[in-house]
Amino acid sequence: MHTHYSPDSEMSPERLVARCLQVGLNCIAVTDHNTTEGAFVVREIAPFMVIIGEEVGTEEGEVTGLFLQETIPRGLTPVETAQRIREQGGLVSLPHPFDRFRSEVITCRGIEDVLPYADIVEVFNSRNNMDADNRKAHEFAREHGLLTSGVSDSHTPIELGRTYVTMPEFDGTPAGFKEALAQGTIHGRKMTPLIHAATTFTKIKKRLLGRR
Repeated sequence: MHTHYSPDSEMSPERLVARCLQVGLNCIAVTDHNTTEGAFVVREIAPFMVIIGEEVGTEEGEVTGLFLQETIPRGLTPVETAQRIREQGGLVSLPHPFDRFRSEVITCRGIEDVLPYADIVEVFNSRNNMDADNRKAHEFAREHGLLTSGVSDSHTPIELGRTYVTMPEFDGTPAGFKEALAQGTIHGRKMTPLIHAATTFTKIKKRLLGRR
């Protein structure tokens, strides 16, 4: 999920936390675009577990890092990005890897390069317009023996809680998370494709106003 530290979201950390409590989320991963700053702010105020993450723009599209200690710069190769995630003790996830409509999606070449480092594949993303794209991600994860996750990819409060994973409590470590996720169940509900128009408008507005 994202906060206003991402260029395409206006959701404050305070609003995010309040909505999570309202819908019953008790462990979240904040993965703003190309920064961990918002994730650290959320962790400071949330009364539940917050995983520090980042959706990193690489030369070949986006790669997500989880359990990070600091921001990873954008514009590296997928392999360099994955290596930096691993150097921080983090996990490498492939976000919406086969979404045919998003320009930032990782390329086939990028997937091939980063595959040896990958831990998790998003096999259900609420913002994917085509069910076939989610199914393709699930088949890819099964073929390569990777863990699977479902995400809301929330940029607005209304999206929070639409997709989530029920899984056992874990010790807060990446290894514990992987063990719990392997036993998880994905509960997914799609968003209307119009949600992309909302985030595109936000991105344009923030750019015009000179805001991040």
